[in-house]
Amino acid sequence: MLNASESPEMALDGLKVLDLTRLLPGAFATQVLADMGAEVLKIEQPGTGDYNRAFPPIAKEESGSFLLLNRNKRSLTLNLKTEAGKTILRDLVRGADILIEGFRPGVMDRLGLGYEDLRAINPGLVYCAISGYGQTGPWRLRPGHDMNYLAEAGALQLFGKAGEGPIVPGLSIADVGGGSLMATTGILAALWSRAKTGQGQFVDISMHDGAISWLALHGADALFAGIEPRGGERPLIGRAPCYNVYECADGRHVALGAIEEHFWERFCQVFGTPEFIDRQWPEGEEADAQKAALQARFMTRSRDEWVDELGPSDIPFGPVLDIAEALVTDHARARDMLLHVEHPVEGAVPQLGFPIKLSETPASIRSAPPRLGEHTKEVLEGLGYDETQIGTLREAGAI
Repeated sequence: MLNASESPEMALDGLKVLDLTRLLPGAFATQVLADMGAEVLKIEQPGTGDYNRAFPPIAKEESGSFLLLNRNKRSLTLNLKTEAGKTILRDLVRGADILIEGFRPGVMDRLGLGYEDLRAINPGLVYCAISGYGQTGPWRLRPGHDMNYLAEAGALQLFGKAGEGPIVPGLSIADVGGGSLMATTGILAALWSRAKTGQGQFVDISMHDGAISWLALHGADALFAGIEPRGGERPLIGRAPCYNVYECADGRHVALGAIEEHFWERFCQVFGTPEFIDRQWPEGEEADAQKAALQARFMTRSRDEWVDELGPSDIPFGPVLDIAEALVTDHARARDMLLHVEHPVEGAVPQLGFPIKLSETPASIRSAPPRLGEHTKEVLEGLGYDETQIGTLREAGAI
């Protein structure tokens, strides 16, 4: 169990972030910043808050996914359609370093809260807008979600089996990889620039752009060889026997990633298929036959039996774990990838650990995910509002 008293000096201490986003991309981005010490204030719609608060599964009262995406943050409810709500946001912007929003292009401008409006208040503000297709271009106002961005980036076709068409990926690749992580990278780059110039800037993050940028490996097939890579049809996306997933006798699976020649040779020797050593990259029917032969042999033992036999051989091979297994392996424990934080309603809440390990200013959990509007009174008092004024704002539906 972690608490604030255990937190050392942190890399982003002192940075103030206003988070107007809803759902996964913005929440993940601001949690990364918060974990490294930034002060993140979630600005949520009164009554409903972040849409993710309602997503199942629900623990006791809070959404499980919300609990995994919003530690180290505070929550202020604010109705930005009211003049009072806009005034409060502008007051907060004066002391902020970063503002992140995830609305469709033009929404904040129509509210009088767009980048140009807020830059006039705070020239050093780094304003990051995460959207599906970016702030420019003919698709800028289109609605979409992770699968849409992947589909239209040419990435969705990489998932699936040969001849069966694409499938829905199990991870939100465009949301997190193309949105959250690109946002944090852009924000930190803009902060470095501000340190030299004193000026903030607008960070335009398109999840569709981000998904396209992730094509650097498989895009080579299309751009340099004139081959469209599709799931199950190219070596590294399901075609090659040496880089594939195999079912075992107990219905569970193992993953073999013997791309390098020396790893493949060692695997074939240990696995008992030396006849394949000189046939690492078969094509067509030969590839089908080789994969079928490996599959048949894997079906003679359980997953864990194969792991026990092949694991010590120093090859890229291991079990396909479910999430519950993955989080309690000796390695995940050693890397602190499953943590807990005490929540006032939920009790001891599990948390996924920090993927970024800093030697001198490590990330930490300092507070539990906030209840909706938990810090509204505290934030407004910090801006100089008294109890009577706060009560008036509540009655008017501004907070």
